[in-house]
Amino acid sequence: MKLYGLKTCDTCRKALKSIPDAELVDVRESGISEAVLTRALADFGAALVNTRSTTWRQLDARARELPQLQLLQSHPTLMKRPLIERDGDLFLGWTPQTRAALGVD
Repeated sequence: MKLYGLKTCDTCRKALKSIPDAELVDVRESGISEAVLTRALADFGAALVNTRSTTWRQLDARARELPQLQLLQSHPTLMKRPLIERDGDLFLGWTPQTRAALGVD
């Protein structure tokens, strides 16, 4: 199981504490593959982009108009976190629904 997020993100830390066998992929350091981003965008659409983040607020209007895939590749910290990949399935956020689907908490 892979958890895409940030090692400094409190929500990602909570998720890792609940699923200690997950491998953290820090998107700030390692980025995220185009294949994973494409699948996540297909599954979650606009919800994948965190428009409440500091990174989003720092972008100019022109940058915000970029296609979502290009925007997330250029600014991986814009991704809503965590994005969890387990056995080919993707889960977004650390919501009660995600925890129930993963069988934790």
